[in-house]
Amino acid sequence: MVKITARYEGDLRCTATHGPSGATITTDAPVDNHGKGEAFSPTDLVATALPTCMMTIMGIVAKRDGLNLQGMTATTTKEMAAAPARRIARLVTRIEVPLPADHPRREALVNAAHTCPVHKSLLAEIECPVEFVWTG
Repeated sequence: MVKITARYEGDLRCTATHGPSGATITTDAPVDNHGKGEAFSPTDLVATALPTCMMTIMGIVAKRDGLNLQGMTATTTKEMAAAPARRIARLVTRIEVPLPADHPRREALVNAAHTCPVHKSLLAEIECPVEFVWTG
């Protein structure tokens, strides 16, 4: 169990503290939703959680299998829907993997990404296409 403590600072800004480490982050509402857009919005954190979780789970598989994924990158584009309620509609992710396309552990790494806890926790209504680019 991990405890996150959040505090509303006013003017649509919050700070959150990660209990185990004491690390803090600040969120701000986006400009298109009455904020200043000076920090990650709460929905930006969801869009951040998806690729970092996918790469973390891929990293666990790679470490177990003796593979080096250092330098792997991901880009996620968040698309919002306005109706019927403001929500994340789509998270499009591209992961660049520093291994060749014909690597024998390719399928295991792709499966790891698709079974990460964040991906499994998102509503089915959120489209989450993932493109893997093998750069090795």
